[in-house]
Amino acid sequence: MTITVLFFAQAREHVGRARGTLQLPEGSKVADALARLEREHPALAPLWPHLAVAVNQHLVRGDAPLMDGAELALLPPVSGG
Repeated sequence: MTITVLFFAQAREHVGRARGTLQLPEGSKVADALARLEREHPALAPLWPHLAVAVNQHLVRGDAPLMDGAELALLPPVSGG
């Protein structure tokens, strides 16, 4: 299956682009996608403890299933006033 990955703010800066795609086996979960991204983009290492993850605009945990065509977003913490 193919999923789209969106990188926001610091994640985009560390990866050098705003979006990408991942090819994953059917039945993959969010944790599988994150493990793949961690291997492919080691520059994200300092951000992992702080990132939220959304699938199709809903915050999810690692055990959430992925479907073909899903959009996975890496969301850094938001601050401001």
